[in-house]
Amino acid sequence: MAPPTLITEIPHHISPEEHKTFVASTPASFSDIPPVLQHKQENVSASFDPSLEGFTPEDGSSGTLYVLESVLIFMSSTGRGFQVDYPSITLHAISRAESGPSIYCQLDEGATNQDEAEQNDDEDSPMRELILIPQDSVALEPIFEALSHCASLHPDPADADDMDDDNDAFIDTNGLETFDGDEDQELSEVGRAALAHLESIIYNPFEKSTTPATTTESEENEEGQPDNSKDEEEQPHNGANGTTTTSKQTE
Repeated sequence: MAPPTLITEIPHHISPEEHKTFVASTPASFSDIPPVLQHKQENVSASFDPSLEGFTPEDGSSGTLYVLESVLIFMSSTGRGFQVDYPSITLHAISRAESGPSIYCQLDEGATNQDEAEQNDDEDSPMRELILIPQDSVALEPIFEALSHCASLHPDPADADDMDDDNDAFIDTNGLETFDGDEDQELSEVGRAALAHLESIIYNPFEKSTTPATTTESEENEEGQPDNSKDEEEQPHNGANGTTTTSKQTE
């Protein structure tokens, strides 16, 4: 996968409304249509871990984020920026870490061709973290949704190659091991630490908290109606939320 690329200008792009106009006019070639801007967010800070050579903390202190359908762009107020190809983004999520809410991305900068991949089969792929912090935290979910949409337009080419490989058409699963979480298949210490780190910072924006509503009912005798309370006994009991309600049972 390609590492982030430093840029000094924003690629030409169009809005979703302009894209509809282009498509309606039946262009000579759809490949000539500029990429669509799915989301633009100003006042965003960006940082890499490990740092990206040529991109300084000053560059990342403030800028504008462009979520294009072709690439992810950050352009700093200093005039320098970077772009990231979506296949390089192996994970993106909303983080609620102690440092503050942000968009957390993992970037795979491993081998860019099959020969390099075969040579590095036994080595861990280099991984870089990208943290995007909008000044307005309300923008986190729109950025996340735009990233998810654009990433879906760029599936991992390696996955497509695996599906097209005729050698994988028939697989004998008898010799394959599966992970079932028993004591003999625990993650390594490094793996456990990485998993704990991700679980501590990642927030699921689609998970909605549900609070059961508590309702109380009361029964009153209407004026002029006979009172049958002699045949009924009131029994107080405590409700689920600590309040006391009264129910009636007929003897």
